[in-house]
Amino acid sequence: MFADASSRLPSATPPAAGAFIARDDETLSDAAHRVLEHVFGYAVFRGAQQQVVEHVAAGGDALVLMPTGGGKSLCYQIPALLRHGTAIVVSPLIALMQDQVSALVEAGVNAAFLNSSLDAERARAVERALYAGELELLYVAPERLMTPRFLDQLDHLRDTHRLALFAIDEAHCVSQWGHDFRPEYLQLSILPERYPSIPRIALTATADRQTREEIAERLNLTHARRFVASFDRPNIRYTIVEKNDPRRQLLDFIREECPDQAGIIYCLSRRKVEETAAWLQEQGLAALAYHAGMTQEIRAEHQTRFLREDGLIMVATIAFGMGIDKPDVRFVAHLDLPRSIEGYYQETGRAGRDGLPAQAWMAWGAQDVVQQRRMIDESEASEEFKRLARNRLDVLVGLVEATNCRRQHLLTYFGEASTPCGNCDNCLNPPQTWDATEAARKALSCVYRTGQRFGAGHLIDVLRGELTEKVIERGHQDITTFGIGSEFDEKRWRTVFRQLVAREMVAVDHERYNALRLTDAARPLLRGEAEFHLRLEQERSRARGRRRSPTPMDIPGGIPTTLFDRLRAWRAEQAKERNVPAYVIFHDATLREIALARPQSLAALGGISGIGDRKLEAYGAAILELVSEAG
Repeated sequence: MFADASSRLPSATPPAAGAFIARDDETLSDAAHRVLEHVFGYAVFRGAQQQVVEHVAAGGDALVLMPTGGGKSLCYQIPALLRHGTAIVVSPLIALMQDQVSALVEAGVNAAFLNSSLDAERARAVERALYAGELELLYVAPERLMTPRFLDQLDHLRDTHRLALFAIDEAHCVSQWGHDFRPEYLQLSILPERYPSIPRIALTATADRQTREEIAERLNLTHARRFVASFDRPNIRYTIVEKNDPRRQLLDFIREECPDQAGIIYCLSRRKVEETAAWLQEQGLAALAYHAGMTQEIRAEHQTRFLREDGLIMVATIAFGMGIDKPDVRFVAHLDLPRSIEGYYQETGRAGRDGLPAQAWMAWGAQDVVQQRRMIDESEASEEFKRLARNRLDVLVGLVEATNCRRQHLLTYFGEASTPCGNCDNCLNPPQTWDATEAARKALSCVYRTGQRFGAGHLIDVLRGELTEKVIERGHQDITTFGIGSEFDEKRWRTVFRQLVAREMVAVDHERYNALRLTDAARPLLRGEAEFHLRLEQERSRARGRRRSPTPMDIPGGIPTTLFDRLRAWRAEQAKERNVPAYVIFHDATLREIALARPQSLAALGGISGIGDRKLEAYGAAILELVSEAG
């Protein structure tokens, strides 16, 4: 293993295929560190990376659960370089394959992809390189891998001892419970039967226990060693607000917290996606739309722009996101409630992959819960699926209602103990609560006394003693609950009913114009056996903007803005010239470290995280010149 950065001066020629395999004079651990440092430019492994790398490189099977941004790719890329032959990486998305291959090639690795984006001539060239043993990693879609033609090629690699390993990325696509389900992934169970001696590694950022078991069972990985990393993303700040003019709330959040930064905004419907993107454009923001109803060409164009341009905002349905490898997404916002806590975690995890501060912001309301439950109830899924979907939604509602630390609530769900983070809305601005037990009992009594046939608006009129035409027509001015809630205004009563719906003490009858009816869950409260506490929402002035989340430029350490800007501008030119996303050249975190350290030599520059030998050779002189010009 090399001892210092001075040994990392540019080499005369790029490494040949197989050049990274462990030498006779070094251990597997030393070889793994050599590849980590000299190819990828990192001094140390993170978390469980080293354990995974050594286990798979030694020929073991693995199921890896690691949060987005946790460094999953290195867990199979380094073993691929340490083992003899070609590693086959199964990936579900063309864009993800292209970006990962571009990044590997930039790092000096012989990698390629084989998918429908290649014409026949280019596809044959990749197949020839594969047959000749010139590739260290080949990315393929599951549909391509399972074709007889490709399986014959794999048989050839196996028979000539040049098949290194199989990596199954985004392995949760095998789960029929998730919205990312890909039936082609089910066929991957053939791999251990056809290639029993070839190690396999399946990776996902989806964390719930049921999905883990389904992945293991469907991919025949029940005996594989499991690696479960911490699901904490300490650089993400979680904020959840109640809807009150949500578009304006969103705009204020972006302008105050993440101005001119890249972000993703999730909406439930295609129509809302398009309307929100158009409205943001009218407000002067660079926003694009993305949903499954758009043509493939437009979706591809918008995704490419988002990946390759700085500061763009993508407004999308959940059709967008899986495999998005853009590290500098500074915020993920939800204008509608996600479908589950797992979905929320996975979607918010697309922010801050570079480890720099990022935001997860959501606006929600009771109607979101009603709409989600209606979608579940009206779906054609099995009753078991509906039951699980309702349970998952309930857990998410528990998160948005929480008065304690958001991060602690999330990690507890995933079975991980933690302490309050000090970096979520509830920690930074602890919510006040009020004892709404008596108010909730009055509301439930009013539901019962009016025959469980009316919506919240009418019930509030009765509680407040409003003699509306409908109240008089129904004779509800004569019932015992008329006027017993006059101490609260309409907004407060709507909060009470919203939370009663969210906690399932009352149900919404969609066939009777959203009439509310009591559920069994209301009994303990009505009998005086339970209490009912609610958040007391405070009016927050626009001065809250002074608590803006730090951008990469605000990180302590006094980064010279001019040098950082010059480095980003130079990177943009290089990316355009090579037709790759800017982060394939260098991440913002690497440019930030260069701007702080101001290295004066190639050896010093080689010590910066994220600069491997090939990048040092390709870009070192230009970077040093920029640093020198900055003074």
